[in-house]
Amino acid sequence: MIRFSVPNMSCGHCSASIQKAITAADPAATVSCDLTARIVDVDSSLNEGALAAAITDAGYSSEKLAEVQ
Repeated sequence: MIRFSVPNMSCGHCSASIQKAITAADPAATVSCDLTARIVDVDSSLNEGALAAAITDAGYSSEKLAEVQ
């Protein structure tokens, strides 16, 4: 699982847009968003760059924080 900081994610619409973009790139992905902490956890077969690109394509900036076991 890869954890991203998404500082400009501020509402339910933001998290839904990010989830939609990631699952469009990998339909089997599991995406969890924490709006308070502005964190997105993704369990996917895609690499970090592809996931970050999906978040960017949805209109949000992101930074990888960690790979979580």
